Amino acid sequence: MAGLFARIVFYPSLGYNVFMSKVFDRHWYDRIDQTVIIGALPFRSLTEELVTKENVRGVITMNEDYETRFFVNTAEEWESLGVEQLRLSTVDILGVPKLEDLKKGVDFLTKYRKKGSCVYVHCKAGRSRSATMVAAYLIHLHHWSPKKACEYIASIRSHIVIRSGQFKILKNYYCELFSEESDVLGETKSAAAFKS
Repeated sequence: MAGLFARIVFYPSLGYNVFMSKVFDRHWYDRIDQTVIIGALPFRSLTEELVTKENVRGVITMNEDYETRFFVNTAEEWESLGVEQLRLSTVDILGVPKLEDLKKGVDFLTKYRKKGSCVYVHCKAGRSRSATMVAAYLIHLHHWSPKKACEYIASIRSHIVIRSGQFKILKNYYCELFSEESDVLGETKSAAAFKS
């Protein structure tokens, strides 16, 4: 049902986003750090700016296929420009990225961070699905709580909206990430104690 609703409101809500950007100067995209840019659909008209000016070499697309059919580069078009695309399809509005997809996205972002290149993380409006992905990256990178990660993104891109289901998956990601780390630390301490 959520998927059907998202399809029905896709074009009106995309039009609203364009209107907000033109009339109220709402940013189409914002830089979070030296690696990550969060934004709305990367229209073909933005391609040169993103690749040349912003050094984008990776794109994480949180959209479903129908959302990117007409307005943005295909994976092949991105590849011809030296840009790798990772698609992590998530239903618009109320959709929640899968935990596995958050991990894939964080790995992708980390790979480009090490290369010194940028990644454009987007959904339709750059408000919810993409913000959830970027929050997971910040949790991983800085060991921040989900709340702190979301607040940081909102301090740069004030119109983000992290809904309850999206916040819950971030809490799951945080708990899993740091329980794994504490397991590793516990094993290391145990091994050290055993040796001494």
